[in-house]
Amino acid sequence: MPELAPTLAVIGGGQLARMMAEPAAWLGLPLRLLAEAPGVSAAQVIPDHLVGDYRDLETLRAVTAGCAAVTFDHEHVPTEHLHALQDAGIAVRPGPEALVHAQDKAVMRERLGALGVPCPRNAVVDDVAAVEAFGLPCVLKTTRGGYDGKGVWFVRTVADCAEPFRVAAETGVRLLAEELVDFRRELSAIVARSPSGQAAAYPVVATVQRDGICHEVVAPAPDLDPELATQAQQAALRIAGELGVVGILAVELFETADGRILVNELAMRPHNTGHWSQDGAITSQFENHLRAVLDLPLGSPEPRERWTVMVNILGGPDPEVGRLYDGFPHAMARDPRLRVHLYGKELRPGRKVGHVNAYGDDLEDCLERARHAAAWFRGDLGNESE
Repeated sequence: MPELAPTLAVIGGGQLARMMAEPAAWLGLPLRLLAEAPGVSAAQVIPDHLVGDYRDLETLRAVTAGCAAVTFDHEHVPTEHLHALQDAGIAVRPGPEALVHAQDKAVMRERLGALGVPCPRNAVVDDVAAVEAFGLPCVLKTTRGGYDGKGVWFVRTVADCAEPFRVAAETGVRLLAEELVDFRRELSAIVARSPSGQAAAYPVVATVQRDGICHEVVAPAPDLDPELATQAQQAALRIAGELGVVGILAVELFETADGRILVNELAMRPHNTGHWSQDGAITSQFENHLRAVLDLPLGSPEPRERWTVMVNILGGPDPEVGRLYDGFPHAMARDPRLRVHLYGKELRPGRKVGHVNAYGDDLEDCLERARHAAAWFRGDLGNESE
């Protein structure tokens, strides 16, 4: 069968790669996946996949052979391997020069500081004395490898520093100290950027984090000052351009109590705070990521409805309480406009196994619908009578 479009390699078999498959099918784009294990989330829906270790260069060469470009479900591929692929003529998107800023928080902070982008006060710390000199209380973060609250500690005393430095010593990573920010809420500004420099900015959204995990997103962020929203979008567009990002860039932000925005984290891939766009935007973050990495014209990021609310479905405290599929009859009958996205993942307490999107003109109605559905799938409402 002749190939009708260039093949795109995707490294990582999680739900982000899985959700790239749907717009790829619409666009007729073949995907080739490197999965970390048989049967993982994306491998269930992308037939052309290899199982292997993303840390092995020869495995990366095998999965990218003959592909037009390679992109990522996560930021953990070793930087030196990305350079090797690039040197071999593979279009790595985002490239290693950009991606290192999402891989290493110390590199990111140094570069953003040089660009004058507002960030929390920060410093790399080598020992407890350096933390004391920085000032307690503060936040300690591993410079590499952390996600969903892992590798992040709120330290208020010298004794609290023991665990972060133990982890740093065992993993060989550095620690970054950051000030405790007095913030009103957390925001996210997502943009897409193509190699030719075309860019598109999604509405700035408000996010709710619990234990370091994104639980809820409201698009657009309610009651956000238009000038601050513009500042956030302009900051994200500037960062994408200055760092040479290709694909989706998510800029997680603090809206401070005194009315400023500070950059918290960067992610150079589709992001949890952009899942609302699957049903709430004209072009989802997943489709625009594919368009960008293949240098196709970008689609409109404009919202379809006034409000969209995304709530994550997390594994409940008892994995045996119901199967996720068993939640469909209630959720679909109660709310025919609800959109449910499940990831094909084994239930574990606190694990992201899906999300729901609710959209409409009434924010409170959207919040109630999305929260109820997510709780029902989780099993929290299993004994509730309607």
